[in-house]
Amino acid sequence: MPFLKVAPEKLSSAVVRQIEQLILRGILRPGERLPSERDLAERLGVSRPSLRDAIAELAEAGLLVSRAGAGIFVAEVLGSAFSPALIRLFSTHEEAVFDYISFRRDMEGLAAERAAVHGSETDLKVIDTIFGKMELAHQKRDPSDEAQLDAEFHMAIIEASHNVIMLHMLRSMFELLRQGVFYNRQVMFKNRMTRDQLLDQHRAMNAGIQARDPVAARAAVTAHLAFVEQAFHDQMRAEKNEAIARQRLEHETGR
Repeated sequence: MPFLKVAPEKLSSAVVRQIEQLILRGILRPGERLPSERDLAERLGVSRPSLRDAIAELAEAGLLVSRAGAGIFVAEVLGSAFSPALIRLFSTHEEAVFDYISFRRDMEGLAAERAAVHGSETDLKVIDTIFGKMELAHQKRDPSDEAQLDAEFHMAIIEASHNVIMLHMLRSMFELLRQGVFYNRQVMFKNRMTRDQLLDQHRAMNAGIQARDPVAARAAVTAHLAFVEQAFHDQMRAEKNEAIARQRLEHETGR
């Protein structure tokens, strides 16, 4: 008969599985500090020795890191999707930028579709709350808060898609964008007219998702990233024209 004896599970194994799931689902994020050992043991209902065994196992697996005097943190695993050599290659070739935008258009369009269909009421409330914060930040002269909320808004949609592979891959891509590997996204928010257009585009994305209309949600994402692509084309053209104009000026002035 194909039966095996059921072995009692160690408490530390149950803790490992729970923390792994929180990391996998994107609830515990790279760089996030875990509660203190005493607090975490109480929350999990396990002894501190069992918790220490679980943390040691997760650290050995590369999911947690211990920092002397600071605590236990979720490991910075996002950058592992791309090697340093490939990241340098991305940053030095223009075609990578447009491939990146195209990739985002496809993946985020799918994420918006899934969020409209599979997102829970709480997921949709999170997306709507972040958009509300974007509207408030839009009133400020300094665009930095709005730019940061823009990234959070896109990630909230991806999280609401409930696909863990998509979640971790796109978090990795957004981390490279934050580092300026593909382009400086802050530049787009410096122009007031562009900021107005971007806010309207995010409003359309939010409206499609809140209405649970996957077609409208995907169309809004597609239109937004087409705008981003054109804006980047225009920025590159302006920079090249300025470089040529400076050469002409230097030639005329003899400098």
